[in-house]
Amino acid sequence: MLRFLILFGYFQLGIYLYLSGKLDQYINLKYSYLTYISMVISLILAIVQLIVWVKKMKTHSHLTKWSDKVESYGLLIIPLIVGTLFPTVTLDANTVSAKGYSFPLAVENDPATQEQEGTTTQYLRPDTSSFFTKSAYTEEMQKALDKYVSQDHIEVTRENYMEVMEIIYDYPDQFVGKTITFTGFAYQDPDNASNLFLFRFGIIHCIADSGVFGLLLTNVPKQYDNDTWLSATGKITITYHQKLNQSLPTVEIETLTPIEKPDNQYVYRVF
Repeated sequence: MLRFLILFGYFQLGIYLYLSGKLDQYINLKYSYLTYISMVISLILAIVQLIVWVKKMKTHSHLTKWSDKVESYGLLIIPLIVGTLFPTVTLDANTVSAKGYSFPLAVENDPATQEQEGTTTQYLRPDTSSFFTKSAYTEEMQKALDKYVSQDHIEVTRENYMEVMEIIYDYPDQFVGKTITFTGFAYQDPDNASNLFLFRFGIIHCIADSGVFGLLLTNVPKQYDNDTWLSATGKITITYHQKLNQSLPTVEIETLTPIEKPDNQYVYRVF
């Protein structure tokens, strides 16, 4: 019976995430079909386990002690408890601050650093290179570069946000002087009152490879509170950031306008 309850619980959890609209806070919805497949499989296996349990009850078979079952299946129950009872939290500027304001682009692919942090969280620049061979990644990025490098004014949408950010960080020199328009939430640069970062939280495949992505804004006309949603337009330059000890693609602001917070604050990598 416990196996049936666990498997049926996973089916119900999938239904709950889908109906509540929270599924996109865990995975890139491009892969939502995997969730639907797992729901169907969970339901089928749950029915099978229910049939097995009923047959055992009819034959009076001896069952494993409940204490042993709870110990064995405890780890399987934890995701059900977390997914059902714990509220999802929208990532914001407080999450950025909690990471210590380091944005270690220079060491983000260092295994020792990842092991020390115990996370694969990415910063500023989306990096999908680990999902391709070296040659395939170069080919993929070249296609993206060809798509945008000829544009004098790059309009960043929710659909292309991750692609544009990755290509700008991969080939910053190619985009110097071009105009870009994009939206995100403000994170005030604690070391320069006239600068701020404009971020969005993005998901490549699932929450495990999520990160905070965006660009540094310079010549900001006034200070904005963290988490203020803004639409920014300006020229792309390259600026050396003293605190972060690295050169960053930067946007010299021409217009900066407060906007309403979007219903879905996440962006997703589209391949």
